Amino acid sequence: MTTQRKSELEWKTILSPEQFRVLRQKGTEPPGTGEYNKFNKKGIYNCAACNAPLYVSDTKFNSNCGWPAFFDAIPGAIIRHEDNSAGMRRIEICCAKCDGHLGHVFQGEGFPTPTDERHCVNSISLRFNDEEYK
Repeated sequence: MTTQRKSELEWKTILSPEQFRVLRQKGTEPPGTGEYNKFNKKGIYNCAACNAPLYVSDTKFNSNCGWPAFFDAIPGAIIRHEDNSAGMRRIEICCAKCDGHLGHVFQGEGFPTPTDERHCVNSISLRFNDEEYK
């Protein structure tokens, strides 16, 4: 997937202030506040910035972490970066098309999923689409 290059000024005109803070400035929405945290419809979760498909609802699970959790992404949809901010080693996940910040991946937590990974994603980074799933 080719990265979609836009200037920060262009992103500011496209995204809401909160979307810009999370997607472009690597922010985090407060736990339990996102619209997709307890959301369980069948469909595709796209990037809120560029609309690239990222996750299929079949990979979403309830981790009780306060954010939507997925055990795997659509192949090639995300890129991973080492993130040593906040005094810990984490793996940041971003949209492969526009490099928008989605959240972090945590491994080895023991969830009964095929990958033993939890993609902890900010709801504001996502846009749900049930039409693409049908």
